[in-house]
Amino acid sequence: MEDPQNINGLSVPAAAARLQEDGFNELPSQRKKNFVAIILGILREPMLLLLIGSGTIYLFLGEPRDALMLMSFVFVVIGMSFYQEQKTQSALEALRDLSSPRALVIRDGDQRRIAGREVVREDVIVLREGDRIPADAVVLACSDLLVDESLLTGESVPVRKSQWDGKQAAQRPGGDDLPFVYSGSMVIAGSGLARVSLTGARTELGKIGKALQGIAEEETLLKKETGRLVRLFFFIGLVLCVLVVLVYGLTRGNWIQGVLSGLTLGMAMMPEELPVVLMIFLTMGAWRMSKNQVLTRHTYAVETLGAATVLCTDKTGTLTLNKMRLSVLYVKGKFHDVGADKSQRLAEEAHELIENGILASQADPFDPIEKAIKQVGNIYLEGTEHIHHSWSLVKAYPLSRELIAMSHVWEAPDHEQFVVAAKGSPEAVAGLCHLAEAAQGELTGAIEEMAGRGLRILGVAKAVFRKSDLPELQHAFKFELVGLLGFIDPVRPTVPGAVKEAQAAGIRVVMITGDYPATAVHIAREIGLVDPELVITGAELESLSPEELRERIMSVNVFARVVPEQKLAIVNAFKANGEITAMTGDGVNDAPALKAANIGIAMGERGTDVARESSALVLLNDDFASIVNAVRMGRRIFDNLQKAVAYTFAVHVPIAGMSLLPVLFNMPIVLMPAHIAFLELIINPACSTVFESVPEEKDIMYRPPRSLKESLFKQNTFIVSLLQGISVLAVVFTVYVYALSVRMSDNECRTLAFTTLVFSNIMLILTNLSWSKNMIAIVKVTDRVVWWMMGGMLLALAAVLYVPFLRSLFHFLPITVSRLGLALAGGVLSLLWFEGLKLLWKKLSLRHR
Repeated sequence: MEDPQNINGLSVPAAAARLQEDGFNELPSQRKKNFVAIILGILREPMLLLLIGSGTIYLFLGEPRDALMLMSFVFVVIGMSFYQEQKTQSALEALRDLSSPRALVIRDGDQRRIAGREVVREDVIVLREGDRIPADAVVLACSDLLVDESLLTGESVPVRKSQWDGKQAAQRPGGDDLPFVYSGSMVIAGSGLARVSLTGARTELGKIGKALQGIAEEETLLKKETGRLVRLFFFIGLVLCVLVVLVYGLTRGNWIQGVLSGLTLGMAMMPEELPVVLMIFLTMGAWRMSKNQVLTRHTYAVETLGAATVLCTDKTGTLTLNKMRLSVLYVKGKFHDVGADKSQRLAEEAHELIENGILASQADPFDPIEKAIKQVGNIYLEGTEHIHHSWSLVKAYPLSRELIAMSHVWEAPDHEQFVVAAKGSPEAVAGLCHLAEAAQGELTGAIEEMAGRGLRILGVAKAVFRKSDLPELQHAFKFELVGLLGFIDPVRPTVPGAVKEAQAAGIRVVMITGDYPATAVHIAREIGLVDPELVITGAELESLSPEELRERIMSVNVFARVVPEQKLAIVNAFKANGEITAMTGDGVNDAPALKAANIGIAMGERGTDVARESSALVLLNDDFASIVNAVRMGRRIFDNLQKAVAYTFAVHVPIAGMSLLPVLFNMPIVLMPAHIAFLELIINPACSTVFESVPEEKDIMYRPPRSLKESLFKQNTFIVSLLQGISVLAVVFTVYVYALSVRMSDNECRTLAFTTLVFSNIMLILTNLSWSKNMIAIVKVTDRVVWWMMGGMLLALAAVLYVPFLRSLFHFLPITVSRLGLALAGGVLSLLWFEGLKLLWKKLSLRHR
């Protein structure tokens, strides 16, 4: 390799001029919106407008505490929206930090360490093991230079670099013997000199940043559905409000009281609890996920994950451990599996293969393949005659483009000859050994078999040489083939089971990798993907139109030799097919796809900052099985949210009815603003806390994923909720009419009807905790939170019934035990039919099994 001392590099003034011309070697920050623009964008959301409108109504009605509560929700929504605005900026800043490491450059003939952001075009950089490359560059000279480009390409194995011939044009990363190195990649072994060609946003890493910048975030399904429900409730409340005002004014002539009655009904129908329910469900869901090693960075992904239909996952570091392991040896026509410890005996004839593999490696290796060889040697050969700590390295023959093999010449204290060990590509090592045709054919068969297992293969040879001047070329040695080493990046132990569970839940698992097709197919078989032999390569993707890609991806689950831009295209194609797409990944190359997917899932331990900042979820333990738990929790959250929304609709039917029917039938008014406020105090915690804590239904992971077009409030749910609400209204109104018929006073009638309404509400909560279990089963498994909430409701009811001050505020009178029993019986009776319907559903489902 050329000596760095003989290269002057740029002068300091020239470097300063380049820096002024090109700017710093970093990605430009995304233009931030100013405060006014953000506020105007947030204020356009209907949900926020309804919150502000509801708070204003409460304020005008003299209810400052309710108004203050709603206005506090406004600030919460604004805060969450600010977080969304910052997400893309955070990803770009993390990417910029990654692309700006410290760099060793040559300027004015001296080596100096500078900030990576100060590297400029034409700078000469010195490459050493463990260095992160600060910019795209051409290799001027190198010795055994291996670079890990997995962050850019997804390839799990480091690639070999060669010296630039002065003619070859720059090209994308990927593959061996390219005379180019790329910003953000890592030097694994060897050393080199390179001249910077591109910096900042113009590098391959910078192109990924531009892709991130151009991806617009979508409004999630849950937010759309919630907005639709808010508008529905608002419209119903507005219509009923106007109706009450007109009827009251026309029939009784008291328009002011009519307006107050109408506004009371309107406030009762205002859906201010829905935004709170959504926020608490997602926040609590995120907290529960964090207990299972899944960090939620984007709360709306909690719901969307439960509806995912496709899970696109990178192979390296996600499905596999991203750690090479020596798993198979081929010696003298036989294959030998290598265990992880001494419990699996290794044949004596294989010891020589490991011995020479170690001799052909660095004494203190940085390369993961050489580390794997040394690890096996430590397990099986330590303390034997095959480990040579006292030998001295005389000369190293590096890899070259002409010969993809390296040799180490060793001198033993008690030997008269040098011992030479070589390793490299099987073809190159076979060439060094000058094999006969029969031996070559046998070796080729072994190579093909090992490649079919998805193994990375190295050949190993040995030679002896008399102690004299060593030759310039490795071909001068008389090598003898020792055998083949087969390495594998092991699959995570939990992955096959997790894939099986995901498929049982109706989720299609797709592997997208930069690795070779043979390796991808082997891994796909091992983890249990559907149709693992069907593969689309990056080259094929390049030739497909968007329409052709959408057609092909309907049946292919394995994508190999894919570059970052193509991963993004695959995710977008799935989304164009109507799929709710999740994407897992850990490298910079995954960031655009993570951000474009409906749910981006980054690896927490091995993942880059860029991947984490671009994702919605982060797996803190990098365990693929955690995704399945997250799916289960996502489905549970949405399932319980549906129950909460159904309860919300059902409970508002009797409230609206008891505000409307007395007006229509010229009866005394039952519900006043204080009563509405009391009921809202029950409804809000019931919707948020009680329903959120309910365990999932047993079949939740055997249901198909929710359709992208399925409503949060389906037609069947609407009908059931409406019938529940009407049945409660019928019982409460019947009790009220009965009270009037026996000539109770207005306040006594109000007390009895209101108490019946509260008991019915408690029954409504209990019966909706599960749509598959009967009331007895629900009571047995009910969480303590539910019982505390029920106790609080009954205590509050007792307070307004028996505390004189509160009783007068609510216009109640003392209620006798018999009338209390009547109210309780009415509450139980109001929903007995739904319990019977559950039993019928259960019998029908058992028949169809």
